[in-house]
This record gives sequence, C-alpha cells and structure tokens, in this order.
Amino acid sequence: MTSDYVRETENGSESSTGLSVHAMPEISGELRRLLADVFGLYLKTKSFHWHMTGRHFRDYHLFLDEHATQIFAMTDAIAERARKLGGATLRSIGDIARHQRFADNDDAQLSPGDMLSELRDDNTGLVRFLRGAHGVCDKHGDVATTSLIETWIDETERRAWFLSEIASEA
Repeated sequence: MTSDYVRETENGSESSTGLSVHAMPEISGELRRLLADVFGLYLKTKSFHWHMTGRHFRDYHLFLDEHATQIFAMTDAIAERARKLGGATLRSIGDIARHQRFADNDDAQLSPGDMLSELRDDNTGLVRFLRGAHGVCDKHGDVATTSLIETWIDETERRAWFLSEIASEA
C-alpha cells in the first residue's frame, strides 16, 4: 500500500496532484527558470524606473512602476506552484543569477528610449520562455500550471505591446 501523496498507476507513480512523479522535476525546473527570469525582469524594470530621465520622466516612471508591480505579482504564484508540485524554488540572489536567461544591464548612460526598447525585448523574450514552459506543462497534463501561464502570457504580451508603442517614439 502506498501513501496518499504518491500512488501506483498503470503508467507508474503519480503525485497527489495527479501528475506523474517524472513530470514534477521537469515542470518545477521550468518554473525555477521562469521565476529567475521574472525576478531579473522585475529588478531591471525597477532599475529603469528609478533611473528614468527626460521630459517624459513622470509618465515613464509611473508606467514602469505599474509594470514592475505586475511582474512582481507573478513571483509568489510561480514559486508556490513549484513547491506544490514538490519541487524546490530559488533561495538567493545568486540562485537567481545562475538560472535567469536575461542579461543584466548596469549601464548608467542608457537613454529612456534604450531602456524602453530593452524592456520590450525582455518582455518579448519572457513570452517565449512562458510558451516553452507551457509546452512542458501541457505535455505532462498539468492543466493548473498551463492555466496560470496563459494568464501571464497575456499580461506579458500586453506589456511588450505597450513598450513597443512607446519605445518607437521615445
């Protein structure tokens, strides 16, 4: 007799979530990378928010603060989903740096247009990463995680769209 958490099925073992125990490390690994990417994008967005200059300062400053708030809101849901699946999540800034796929930007001379363009590109990249994670979750029948990711894709596409429209005129 097995525990309620993991039970034997015809195709192997499955967790209390109904997912194969083989699916859980792959999905939680994808979520760990996404979490690192989201934290990296959050920090870059806040940095550009803090260092924005120019005649549109107020508009861009508030705009990026709104984006940062939305991006940060993703972090807890990603981490808790990974933990719910039995996986580990990030533990430190160093852990984020090891897993993130975005390049940091410490350039103190970046123009507002360059900041907005870089954030547009990073948000577009995040959409690609989210779609990749969605594919992994879909392959394993993880409907709950794919549902969360679909919402994040929509939000991230909207940010990329807004940034694209603004960056073209900045």
